[in-house]
Amino acid sequence: MTEFLITSASALPQIAAQLLGWAGTRRKMAFYGEIGAGKTTFIQAICAQLGVCEAVVSPTFALAHEYTFLNAVGQEQHLYHLDLYRLQQQQEALDIGIEDMLYDDEVYCFIEWPELIETLLPEDTVRIKIEVLNNSERKIVFL
Repeated sequence: MTEFLITSASALPQIAAQLLGWAGTRRKMAFYGEIGAGKTTFIQAICAQLGVCEAVVSPTFALAHEYTFLNAVGQEQHLYHLDLYRLQQQQEALDIGIEDMLYDDEVYCFIEWPELIETLLPEDTVRIKIEVLNNSERKIVFL
């Protein structure tokens, strides 16, 4: 477990870089936290660290967005950003092809509101909890 206390979003790029180093080869990440905790903002920082050039936005209504970036050797890599907040049943996640995203070792998969699919997550999924301490402070924990 690794824990950070932040007082400004300007700290997120450094924490995102540390998360990627801490995660190693693990590419599936589940983000937990209340509405407004900063899950999407943190995912934007992680995507920037990976080299995603597109604007990373919340997939609340689309459920999933796909992005690409070039890895260290110049090969195109894919990344999925999911927001499962609006789903009511696990079957809805299965219907959008979540198993393909979760079990493809070549892609990153960042999932906001993963509680509904907890039983589907690979064993080595990185879990990130973001806790709101007050208007400007957050505690970010890597599990």
